Amino acid sequence: MHSFFVFLHKKTNTMALSVSKLNKFVLFKLPSAYICGVRVKAIDEDRCVVSVKHRWINQNPFNSMYFAVQAMAAELTTGALVISQIQESGKKISMLVANNKGNFTKKATGRITFVCNDGHLIADAIKRTIATGEGQTFWMKSIGTNVECFCHSEERGISSRCSTI
Repeated sequence: MHSFFVFLHKKTNTMALSVSKLNKFVLFKLPSAYICGVRVKAIDEDRCVVSVKHRWINQNPFNSMYFAVQAMAAELTTGALVISQIQESGKKISMLVANNKGNFTKKATGRITFVCNDGHLIADAIKRTIATGEGQTFWMKSIGTNVECFCHSEERGISSRCSTI
């Protein structure tokens, strides 16, 4: 599965992103994700947690969550971390999700929580982008877990490309 999305970040302020600010971002910039129930639950420098509950609006014909909804939630865990660290850098840097690969092992029913713990990879890519002026590619991983049935889906290798504007 490949997903291509472009996020442009321009320096507005260096205030840290909060869960409520990210959820407002989802509402206004990614309304389909918001309508499907994708919500940021927690974010810090290294980790982002996003949750989505299986409902009628996000189901497939097999009475489980449509894979694209899971992909939106997984991608948000990685993208929010990148946006946050770009904002903290105070530099004009653009970010592109260049590749998205998923592995779904069981039907997603109930509440699925995606967690990305790869925030440590971003700072180095931003430093290299600023130093060289060239785009950097790096891979991040988000794992989704269904608490109700202890199964998970994994969005492996969400590749982000950062470059200065």
